[in-house]
Amino acid sequence: MRISTTSCLCPFLVCLCFIQRCYGASHHIPTKVPSKNQTKLANGETEVHHRPKRGWIWNQFFVLEEHMGPDAQYVGKLHSNSDKGDGSVRYILSGEGAGTIFIINEETGDIHATKSLDRERKTHYVLHAQALDRNTEEALEPKSEFIIKVQDINDNAPKFPDGPFVATVPEMSEVGTSVLQVTATDADDPTYGNSARIVYSILQGQPYFSVDPKTGIIRTALANMDREAREHYTVVIQAKDMAGQVGGLSGSTTINITLTDVNDNPPTFPQKNYQLYVPESAQVGKPVGKIKANDEDLGVNADIKYSIINSEGANMFSISTDRDTREGIISLKKPLNYERKKTYTLHIEGTNTHVDPRFSYLGSFKDTATLKITVGDVDEAPIFSMDYYIMDVYENVPSGTEVGMVTARDPDSRNSPVRYFLDSKEEGVRYFRIEENSGLIRTTQPLDREAMPWHNITVMASEVGSFKNRRVQCLAVKAHIWLSSSLSLVVSPVTDSPSLLSHVPVTVQVLDVNDNPPEIATDEEVIVCESSRPGQLIQTVTAVDKDDFANGQRFSFALPSQLPVNPNFTLKDNEDSTASILARRRRFNHLTQELYELPIVVWDGGEPSLSGTSTLTLRVCPCQSYGKVRMCQGEAFLSSAGLSTGALIAILLCIVILLAIVVLFITLRRSKKEPLIISEEDIRENVVTYDDEGGGEADTEAFDIIALRNPAAAEELKFRRDVRPETRKHVDPPRSRRSPSVELDEVDVHEFIKQRLVEADMDTSVPPYDSLQTYAYEGQGSPTGSISPLDSPGTQSEQDYNYLDDWGPEFQKLAELYGEAESDVTT
Repeated sequence: MRISTTSCLCPFLVCLCFIQRCYGASHHIPTKVPSKNQTKLANGETEVHHRPKRGWIWNQFFVLEEHMGPDAQYVGKLHSNSDKGDGSVRYILSGEGAGTIFIINEETGDIHATKSLDRERKTHYVLHAQALDRNTEEALEPKSEFIIKVQDINDNAPKFPDGPFVATVPEMSEVGTSVLQVTATDADDPTYGNSARIVYSILQGQPYFSVDPKTGIIRTALANMDREAREHYTVVIQAKDMAGQVGGLSGSTTINITLTDVNDNPPTFPQKNYQLYVPESAQVGKPVGKIKANDEDLGVNADIKYSIINSEGANMFSISTDRDTREGIISLKKPLNYERKKTYTLHIEGTNTHVDPRFSYLGSFKDTATLKITVGDVDEAPIFSMDYYIMDVYENVPSGTEVGMVTARDPDSRNSPVRYFLDSKEEGVRYFRIEENSGLIRTTQPLDREAMPWHNITVMASEVGSFKNRRVQCLAVKAHIWLSSSLSLVVSPVTDSPSLLSHVPVTVQVLDVNDNPPEIATDEEVIVCESSRPGQLIQTVTAVDKDDFANGQRFSFALPSQLPVNPNFTLKDNEDSTASILARRRRFNHLTQELYELPIVVWDGGEPSLSGTSTLTLRVCPCQSYGKVRMCQGEAFLSSAGLSTGALIAILLCIVILLAIVVLFITLRRSKKEPLIISEEDIRENVVTYDDEGGGEADTEAFDIIALRNPAAAEELKFRRDVRPETRKHVDPPRSRRSPSVELDEVDVHEFIKQRLVEADMDTSVPPYDSLQTYAYEGQGSPTGSISPLDSPGTQSEQDYNYLDDWGPEFQKLAELYGEAESDVTT
């Protein structure tokens, strides 16, 4: 196939046109057969496979993009060597865009593009050409593939797909510090011409920044750019294709550059001298003032640490940094006293915590200031001589008895008088009052140590002058009226300003006096056994006393002297604060008299000594050995329930009858036996289960029923099974074989049992323990004898097994075994 074109827009296209014209001069160009169609034979020769010569003369086509002419754009021409120019050849075009974008003249083979093409959307098209005989429609040439490439023109401007940009660079950076790299893209063909060759330039941002024309790297162009002077910069970068030549397309983007902070500014106090007024009533640990140093830096570069560098200020005050406001917070370390010291001088230093060594040439990054603190005089509350008071007073003292005194003074320079009163917030009965001028505390009623051994009260003090001034302002005194047990009114004035009141806790201990008689401790009931003897100990008793240890732990006991001698019991003082109750007579009977009363007099060891009489109730009960109670609790319960002895016996008898019925019912159910043979017609062997659980390996006294069923045969098994048998010196001659029925007739079972008993008693070879052997005898039953094998355990069967030989060779071995066994028995 021959290709021709008229589109020669560049030297390269001119060369193509020249080559195409040269090809057009000759319509018959031979096609060389490829060497790959050769086959190497075994003898080393080469066999060539010939095929028809290819008649297509073709090449690659090119078409310019964005063609805007009125006519279709000529692409090229297809021509076959078989075409003689007489119109007998018809050309067919197929593939991408065939018939829509690309059309072909079937007679001449000319190809035209009917639409404007965009290389950025599709760079090439793959088509297929075919030549047919117009008359026969036979293929003159095989179908061949060719490509139409879209030739690029500069129709796309550079773009920055990621713009606009944001970048940062530290302030005070050196010239040439890299800030950011921007990259533009061009959709044109980078392999053809300069359509996609981009050059960068800066349109805005000079003289602070520059850009590399090839790489697009933005750098600083000015030294010592200060953030505190200017922080934000806007830079515009242009990208132009065609290597920046005239006529090239361009695009631009914006970069917002921010200078980041570095610590290049030291902290400074706005002024060198400050003054502060602090009242002496300021609380310890609370802030009293603030001070601040300025720093033009940001973030951690502006962090400041404050400190007091002189000892006078550091002893009384402390300073800390507020992280949010970066202020120095001054707090009080010790209480202020205007009367002792009226002014303090503080030297305060502020220092950056993060110092950049690159800027050390700028000097030390710290500053100092002087703060003068003036202490203000305030009206202070009175001060008690002690932090707390502990007082004591005896119980039962009359009202108005002195308990103790509290003292307070005015710390101010004028030393005003102080008055005292009790805290009105304490609720309850008032047992004490205080004298307003002296601070003397007295009782308001007698005290009882056993009811309340300790009393906690709060005493308040205030200046007389300040209280009178507030009386004019707020109707003088607020009175809290407390109603005491003696119905007296106690008025407790309170000032309006709690800050001028002083409080002190007072603890009053009530001392004990011996005002409670002792008593007998009767926690448990006293039990008297019916079998008691004269002088026998019934119970040991103790006493209790509500008074304290000093007066309540030494007791003595005795029976009342004004009463006649008790015939039943006596009392012995053990002289260890206990007493023993002893029986005076022999035997008691709870049916005759169940309860006895015994009055006992107890004295304590107090000054003066007090005594009390307690009556004990003693209960008579039947007792077990060692004095354990057997029936007392049960009888007491029945008595309280109202049951008589006869009713109790009837209840117990009913219970016994019910138990007997239950036992009888269980026994009858267990006595039922299941039949040993399930069916009389079932002649197969059956396993009969006896519900008898043996004694295991330790059961050496198991009963041998053979001895009772066949005493004659059991004579051969006379050895004891619970001991190791000895060798017998005399062996009885073998008896002749007799039937079990004959043996039972001749042997007396009772004599046999008696003989066994004598042998067991006289046998000295067994350990010395009792052995119980139980024998029972069941009658002979039917005269025909029993079918049970228990009647003949000592004898062998007399069955003749010779008939097994007639059964055949399968049973020969069985017959021999039974024959050998029979011969052994006979022998």
